[in-house]
Amino acid sequence: MNYTLRQLKVFATVASQGSFSLAGQIIGLSQSAVSHSIKQLESEIGVKLLDRTTREVLLTHAGQRLASRLTVQLEELNSTLLELRRYGGQRSGTVRLAASQTISARLMPLCLAEARECYPEIRLLLQDSVQQSVLQSVRNATVDFGIVIDPRGEEFDSQPVLSDPFLLLCRDDDPLNQIPVVGWHHLQGRRMVLQDYASGSRILVDRIFQQQQISPEIVQQVGHPVTLYPMVEAGIGISILPGLALPLPAGSRLRVRRIMPEVCRTLMLIRRKNRSLSPAAEAIWALVCEQAEKLNGERPLLPDS
Repeated sequence: MNYTLRQLKVFATVASQGSFSLAGQIIGLSQSAVSHSIKQLESEIGVKLLDRTTREVLLTHAGQRLASRLTVQLEELNSTLLELRRYGGQRSGTVRLAASQTISARLMPLCLAEARECYPEIRLLLQDSVQQSVLQSVRNATVDFGIVIDPRGEEFDSQPVLSDPFLLLCRDDDPLNQIPVVGWHHLQGRRMVLQDYASGSRILVDRIFQQQQISPEIVQQVGHPVTLYPMVEAGIGISILPGLALPLPAGSRLRVRRIMPEVCRTLMLIRRKNRSLSPAAEAIWALVCEQAEKLNGERPLLPDS
């Protein structure tokens, strides 16, 4: 049957008021439009619902049966829709967010603090892990969304939020710290300490080396970006560092330099494709975007800026 919700509401109003004209005033329709709606409904279900006279409108037996059940069902439907409207404006509950390590160390503390201030009814839980684990958590829906580095393919719905430059990390006595402009070609043949392939940045760094046609000597590969600092300071090798890993440890002999041409990694929010977020998660998604934009404008100046 091809009846409409509007037709059912018109009938229910006529049944309760016992009048086409009163029902039309309540609904906002003309008396003729109300009559036409009732006729369409009767035609569709194949039974007469109302007996009309010049003085009154009476329910038929079928009309009485429909009206007695319809009133309750329309009230339940209206209550459900009101609950959904309240849910749509809700900014409470638990939001789970996964981020890789350098992102967690720099961006996420800002987001957690801002979320507590702006959305005290939202409990924001952070999963700090390597990129592959973040991607898997989003796939498995154990988190609402994640922040990763330049994921390839069309597996996720994504939004770029921050462009993060790759920098040279060396000691203060390294020859590269003395030259005016460091280029990628200066890394040719140098001993290097890099993050391993659990990091989303490592594939990008390898790609840069290939594009720049250089072949550094990779002497160590580490899991956590913080481990790069003591390795480089101990003279084991130089390294490539994302800008979000700054600032450097206080009192160290470490220095960072821009490498020209500048190459950046793109930080992206990702969620399962074609899946909607809860209102609370949508609010946190927008908050992360805002904090990333602020962070982008507050980058510390490097010596060769």
